[in-house]
Amino acid sequence: MKPRAARPQKREGQRGEQEDPPAGEGNTETHRGSDLVQWTRRMEAVKTQLLEQAQGQLLELLDRAMWEAIQSYPPQGRPLSSIPPDSLSKTREPALEKRKVFVIRKSLLDELMEVQHFRTIYHVFIAGLCVFIINTLAIDFIDEGRLMLESDLLIFSFGQLPLALMTWLPMFLSTLLAPYHALRLWARPQVGGAWTLGVGLGCLLLAAHTAVLGILPVHVAVDYQLPPASRCVLVFEQVRFLMKSYSFLREAVPGTLCARGGEGIRAPSFSSYLYFLFCPTLIYRETYPRTPNVRWNYVAKNFAQALGCVLSACFILGRLCVPVFANMSQEPFSTRALVLSIMHAMLPGVFMLLLIFFAFLHCWLNAFAEMLRFGDRMFYRDWWNSTSFSNYYRTWNVVVHDWLYSYIYQDGLRLLGGRARRMAMLGVFLVSAVVHEYIFCFVLGFFYPVILMLFLVFGGLLNFTMHDRHTGPAWNVLMWTILFLGLGIQVSLYCQEWYAQRHCPPAQTTFWGLMIPRSWSCHT
Repeated sequence: MKPRAARPQKREGQRGEQEDPPAGEGNTETHRGSDLVQWTRRMEAVKTQLLEQAQGQLLELLDRAMWEAIQSYPPQGRPLSSIPPDSLSKTREPALEKRKVFVIRKSLLDELMEVQHFRTIYHVFIAGLCVFIINTLAIDFIDEGRLMLESDLLIFSFGQLPLALMTWLPMFLSTLLAPYHALRLWARPQVGGAWTLGVGLGCLLLAAHTAVLGILPVHVAVDYQLPPASRCVLVFEQVRFLMKSYSFLREAVPGTLCARGGEGIRAPSFSSYLYFLFCPTLIYRETYPRTPNVRWNYVAKNFAQALGCVLSACFILGRLCVPVFANMSQEPFSTRALVLSIMHAMLPGVFMLLLIFFAFLHCWLNAFAEMLRFGDRMFYRDWWNSTSFSNYYRTWNVVVHDWLYSYIYQDGLRLLGGRARRMAMLGVFLVSAVVHEYIFCFVLGFFYPVILMLFLVFGGLLNFTMHDRHTGPAWNVLMWTILFLGLGIQVSLYCQEWYAQRHCPPAQTTFWGLMIPRSWSCHT
């Protein structure tokens, strides 16, 4: 009986010996345990962050609902059922009282990139673009025996860039000095004729500032025949400086004039105005929410991605647009050729739209926001989910939309009356369409009102017909379909006019020769 009793003990001892891990395995288990602890802590931090965000959004919604309930409370002695629904809607917060509020928040794509599934879609898009480039290069190498990298288009587009940068310097100095010192002159105490003289000098400064921004870039671009990319630098900075100057004066002048009171100058600080000229917003505030530090690796990553988008755009234009439209103006005109060219231009048009959006609205603005520790990174919203063009216009470029809403729409309501919403909205479309057409005319060097008609006429009609009441996937598909068609029309017509201007130059420069597109009469 004892041997039988000893066998289990021996097995237990053997089992105990087998359960004692070697030293290396013990270190591995310890390392895994520490990793598990770190991962658990990270998940707890993510959980806490998500709960705080959800709590903040819930509190905001509840405060908003409470405010609307208080505003819609009926007068004493009058039951709620006796008040018409229209009057209840009129007691809500009017559009004139809405004001841009800056808070610390990430860009939407940065938040989506934290999700692995969306990050994979981004990687698939990059891989598809790389495959497209490799495919075209391989075909060129097989057919031509050499690689055609389309560097000529890139070099041509950015030609005379140093001259454009030299022209930018007086534009910046004018914007830096003229509006701020004009405000200081207006802020002087009203003593005798000194204030009147200050007002006159301030107006002269602003007139000189407007002349510098309005004439200098146009003069340099026309006289020195700057190529498109160099012209982009000048016209974008011209428009940006004008919008920032207007915002600074519009926000600072009323408070400064009201605070004069004979106690000296009360203008905003120069440092706040200098910061405003570089931070990625067009709405002036004395202070903005700031992040604690600068992530230089994030800055470098965004600049690298923006450069990659520029190179990809040049490659797409060189491979998908130049071969199709280079000789189209020399062929007889036909409706079939026009329709086919529009269909062919849809794909490069969509590529250009996505590349411009990602390069400028995400990479470029986020890079400058990070360097300046600018906290509010909501430069765009989820415009790709729009089911109406009214929502698309509001979410595509939030930076410009905030300026148009604050200084065109709201000020238009103040001038025309609170009920003239359609007139104020029409003013927004008119200003936006004219500025877009001016930018295209400046960059391309000719007047062809394609964007003006598409933006003002068709865009305005779509804004009122495809409104926010339309929801569902079908409306999102319709929005993208119309967007594809509009991009194809723009790329096709502008490319045709670009080459027609070179193949059929006018015999003499006249007003009507500049107004009438050359592509209408250049066909043989």
